[in-house]
Amino acid sequence: MRAALIGLLLLGACATHAPPPHASPAPQTAEEATAQDACGASRFRHLIGTRLDAIDPATLPAGARLISPDMMVTQDFRPGRLNVMSGTDGLVSSLACY
Repeated sequence: MRAALIGLLLLGACATHAPPPHASPAPQTAEEATAQDACGASRFRHLIGTRLDAIDPATLPAGARLISPDMMVTQDFRPGRLNVMSGTDGLVSSLACY
């Protein structure tokens, strides 16, 4: 009995666990992350055309960034981070995940 139990445990330890066939690979670039909607940007498309300074950051996911053209931002890649960008006119022009 004990030997059978040990054998089952050893077999279980050897099993490989492949990701499900429908799972997308983890995004490696901002373009991939945005295409996969890794940060949920699609839920905020209604912000395009809105004044950047009129957006309440509390209505965005934690860690989201409101970015104007002259703003310096870190270059670390976080596929789950929403970035809301404005043009020189102060209106939201795009959303991206990085």
